[in-house]
Amino acid sequence: MCCLLGRLFPSLTQNLSIFFASQITSVGPRPVGSQENEVLTVGYLLEQINNIKAETAEGPHQLTVDVQRPSGTFSIDFLGGFTSFYDRVTNIAVKLEPKGGTQHLMLANCHFDTVANSPGASDDAVSCAVMLEVLHSLANHSSPLTHGVIFLFNGAEENILQASHGFITQHPWAKQVRAFINLEAAGVGGKEVVFQTGPENPWLVQAYVHAAKHPFASVVGQEVFQSGIIPSDTDFRIYRDFGNIPGIDLAFIENGFIYHTKYDTANRILTDSIQRAGDNILAVLKHLVTSEKLANTSEYRHGNMVFFDLLGVVVVAYPARVGSILNYMVATAAFLYLAKKASLPGNRGGRYVRQLAYATGVAVLSWFVTLLSVLIVALVITLLGRSMFWYTHFYTSICLYGAAATGKMVLVHTLAKNLYYGGVRLVELGDLYFDVSLLLWCCSLVWLTHHGLCSAYVPMLMVAFPLTTKLLLAKEFKHKGASVKYSVLYLLGLALPYIHFMFLIWVVFEIFTPIMGRSGTEIPPEVVLATLVTLATIFLSSFFLHFIYLVRSTKWILAGLGSVFLVMLLLVSCGVFFPYSGSMDSPRPKRVFIQHTTRTFHNLKGQVESQDSGLWINSFDFTGIQHITPHIPEVNDSVRTRCREDRPFCGYPWFLPVKFLSKKNWYLPAPEVSPSSPVEFRLVSREETSWGTVKMVFNVKGPSHMSLYLMPHRGSSLSTWSFGDGTPQFDLSGEYFIFYSHGLNAPTWTFWFEIQVLFHQHPLGPEGMISVAISSHYFFGEDQRTAQLEEILHRFPPWSFPSSWVSTYHMYRY
Repeated sequence: MCCLLGRLFPSLTQNLSIFFASQITSVGPRPVGSQENEVLTVGYLLEQINNIKAETAEGPHQLTVDVQRPSGTFSIDFLGGFTSFYDRVTNIAVKLEPKGGTQHLMLANCHFDTVANSPGASDDAVSCAVMLEVLHSLANHSSPLTHGVIFLFNGAEENILQASHGFITQHPWAKQVRAFINLEAAGVGGKEVVFQTGPENPWLVQAYVHAAKHPFASVVGQEVFQSGIIPSDTDFRIYRDFGNIPGIDLAFIENGFIYHTKYDTANRILTDSIQRAGDNILAVLKHLVTSEKLANTSEYRHGNMVFFDLLGVVVVAYPARVGSILNYMVATAAFLYLAKKASLPGNRGGRYVRQLAYATGVAVLSWFVTLLSVLIVALVITLLGRSMFWYTHFYTSICLYGAAATGKMVLVHTLAKNLYYGGVRLVELGDLYFDVSLLLWCCSLVWLTHHGLCSAYVPMLMVAFPLTTKLLLAKEFKHKGASVKYSVLYLLGLALPYIHFMFLIWVVFEIFTPIMGRSGTEIPPEVVLATLVTLATIFLSSFFLHFIYLVRSTKWILAGLGSVFLVMLLLVSCGVFFPYSGSMDSPRPKRVFIQHTTRTFHNLKGQVESQDSGLWINSFDFTGIQHITPHIPEVNDSVRTRCREDRPFCGYPWFLPVKFLSKKNWYLPAPEVSPSSPVEFRLVSREETSWGTVKMVFNVKGPSHMSLYLMPHRGSSLSTWSFGDGTPQFDLSGEYFIFYSHGLNAPTWTFWFEIQVLFHQHPLGPEGMISVAISSHYFFGEDQRTAQLEEILHRFPPWSFPSSWVSTYHMYRY
């Protein structure tokens, strides 16, 4: 990976690049707490950083290295909301500043830890490689920088952003940080996109626009990501929410199919991707650390920015308030255009307004009929058991759903033209339906602008360019209708907004198609993708609708679309397109989580009530195990689990609080697990406080990853605890989830909580006042594997990615 970086900056020796490539990724997965993460990777990074420090000792800069092992706790409203507790996780902080020091610092952040069973080349070792390159280049800068830079190599991001929280809330350098750049990945390679900025602080976007050599940015991505639609988060949130500092979030987004899998290897990272990222990060950091604005960011804080790039060539950026004025000006021009047409002699008496209203109704009706029809097709595909047929062959979704959507749109408007507008001139109808599209886009422009969304620039472009084009071609259209000359000029006038809009649509599909492979068993992917394809068809067809009314016949168009749809429907129904692929060139794996677990349940007296062991299998896409059962017949619906509502998190060892995403699970009986370092869970004390609560203190000793579940029963509630700010904040259907992890040499985990018991309102039931459960997860080392796991893993088909580990679950009632 890093060996590909040698030509980023000519002064950098090849040794660093080759060493980083051959060593960091070769150690394999790097979960928090593992020797690979805490010792080997930390050692490699420190060695390279110290080499840079020695090489640049005589220069105008000083380089300070600090290895931080923070402990802390916080709550976060991600995945429905939960609380995090971490102990002695690792940060490597490198401060580069002019000799003599500086008061103001930029922060550049990457993470070197990984999820279990993934080498994590793109997520996020490649970013750390780029940061090493940038550090080396800036340290060798001949003239001293105005401000300093902290390069933070954080070792616990995959544990839901723990290390960044430890740095920004506890490290003494954090108080000097004025802004940050976060390097992330949601895919493997491609261009790194700026998908979040701020909050506010438009000067940061302006800095990126001014300095980035290969810009790729979209405020649409920012607003989509921050809406919570995408089930992911980055360290950006921590620095923004807990550090109250502004920043820029960048991520690779292409080929998300292999994100967090065994296929995320260094050889899949394209040289051009690393080159672009290095060029951009170096240029932007250089610009920021020499900027006067970094010294007093509060003066430039207010206001948001509208920003978008045009095919990666140039970024357009302007203040949101300017955008609002521009949007309303464009909307006013469009409404004046429509008002002028309504006032023409032939349109007086409300004739044009009625025609426009009726035509708008036809257009909106065509949308709903089209969407409903395509969703019916998606439902049929789902019932036939052919979900995700497009996962490896994306073009098939366009051929099926795109053809259905386009055909239905053309059919509805053809029927309207023939049955409702029988005696109206074709030119007049074409003109009318252009106005309908203009009106609808204009309404969306006003609505988005009124609600303060910067993404309103999209409908602004889709109003301004077509309107200008129509006015310039008014005479040509009036005399010749849909002539070849008019059609060519019209297409040229729409080229810029349509190319940009199609690019945004490509980004949407590039992100959401892979996400369907890890969105759980409850979200029907056919509905999602069919809806996206239909909406894309509706939006793209808007200013071409009037051509349906200008042409004399659409029967050949309908025949062609119908043929494509029927052939594709037949092929999909017959199962010609298999969802997954194990091709090493372009893998599209099915994700499965397998835990070999032992569950132990205790009653109110502390006695073991029941115990069992098995292989707990989670499918993380909608197809469940239908494609796995033919390969492993015993994994079938006869061993499907049922949620026990009286047990915390259904009585299963959920690593994260995602049971609402994956309600279909399978439990295959297996022998008991016996990890070498079993969980030690002990109630230290229990006392009634003078303010009427019951305080319980616990000690836990176990592996690096554990999950604590608290379920107060009827008649009791949690009033306070030792986590976060002391107030239990996130209640998931009556349950609380605490995510715990630790690095090396961590002490015993001690925590407490207080329960308010309302005996006079609700007498306690047989479950007592609270159920407490602790699950342990062994993600690395000898405890990660068992003979039963190894045996079943070998039976999984090559197009699957079964991520496996050993776990335990212990439940106690009090």
